Amino acid sequence: MTIRYPLIHRLASQPVMAVASYLGCVLILGFMTWSAVADIRERRAGIAAAQDLLAEIEGRKNPAGSPEPVPGPIPTGSPFLEGQSVTVAGAAILQRVASAVRRYGGNVLSSQVELESSQSKVGLLGVTLSCELDQPELQRLLYDIEGGMPFLFVNQLSIQTGQSTTGPEGGRLRVLLGVAGQWQGAQ
Repeated sequence: MTIRYPLIHRLASQPVMAVASYLGCVLILGFMTWSAVADIRERRAGIAAAQDLLAEIEGRKNPAGSPEPVPGPIPTGSPFLEGQSVTVAGAAILQRVASAVRRYGGNVLSSQVELESSQSKVGLLGVTLSCELDQPELQRLLYDIEGGMPFLFVNQLSIQTGQSTTGPEGGRLRVLLGVAGQWQGAQ
């Protein structure tokens, strides 16, 4: 019984064709290897990017290109408004916001504490404050209000420029500021 291998006989009789077939197979296998390695590197880069994003979201790492955080005191105290009654808690939020305005050179023009509203039923107390403030100090004021304790949230901000141009930034701003905070009730 004889088995015939016509391809092997043809390649054996024509060495140029054998070398060309061998090189073709090597090139195809090399391309497939390079493609697989490139795909693995691309997937690793995607995984690394996803891990960086997760670390940023979880707060373990600063976003790329952002400066390091300025070391400073971490706010202490209760994140909730304190007071035995809703009136005392309302006075506390008003005092906190008004003192922040004065700290940055502002003048409180009027204020209104919102003790009975649809939000107060879920424990949110609010204050609406009208004040005058220099333009460079507005950002610092907003950061102070939202970055300190108790946690307060600016839910309304309306800004009007003043008529005088005596200051370096074109005068003082009239700011209408609505701030809310969570009160847990008497304990």
